[in-house]
Amino acid sequence: MSDSLRETSGLNFFKDQLYTFNDGGNTSEIFEVDKISGKILNVIKSNLENKDWEAITSDSVNVYVGDFGNNLGTRKDLKIYKIPLNDAPKKDSIQTIPFFYPEQKDFTPKNINNDFDAEAMIFLNGKIHLFTKEWVSRATSHYIINPEINENQPAQKVETFPTGFMVTDASYFQGKLYLVGYTKKTEVFLSIFNETESGIFFQEKPKKYFLGSALSIGQIEGIAVNENGIFISGEEFRSPFGKVPQSFYFIPKKALD
Repeated sequence: MSDSLRETSGLNFFKDQLYTFNDGGNTSEIFEVDKISGKILNVIKSNLENKDWEAITSDSVNVYVGDFGNNLGTRKDLKIYKIPLNDAPKKDSIQTIPFFYPEQKDFTPKNINNDFDAEAMIFLNGKIHLFTKEWVSRATSHYIINPEINENQPAQKVETFPTGFMVTDASYFQGKLYLVGYTKKTEVFLSIFNETESGIFFQEKPKKYFLGSALSIGQIEGIAVNENGIFISGEEFRSPFGKVPQSFYFIPKKALD
């Protein structure tokens, strides 16, 4: 991918166009990218703060960007931005959806050693469904957030699943939930869950695929799915063994049948 997307941190289809962004400490721009090459086609400026953007999803009118990266486990300003996507969305047209985890009582710094981080969400049945990145438990918890509430709301915990890896992004397509992520040993995995009830995914064991090592394919942070297959993005990954540039991958649907 372009050098402008070295820290690409999520993928999402909106009106058949593919969008991504960079995570915390970068600009608050949203990038439309080509579905074949990954090249940047358009740049949309939001004029928002990017404290730690980690996920993007959408309904039929808006995109939602999650500013809820929480590696230290100390944040009390978790939020999701609701953005009417056009070439230059006005700041006063953007809504903020603040939330908190009712289960979190301890806010002392625990860098990549807490269970209240998150990098994944989908929009389904009029609600935002968030999936945590649990560094300690190596699991994910499914929370629901109401996008129509603009006051600080408790995220509603629905279910938890022991993924065995830290979830970094999610996508939903035709009754299936796709979760991607990695372990501290740099193993990258994809799990595909069936929606057994409306908005419920963790009642059955998923199909789980090993995609490779971050040492060779990069730090995978984004996933988006359509009728053709699975699109995956990874930010630049540096290690003592070298550097893997920001990358863009496609898995044809038939490859997983």
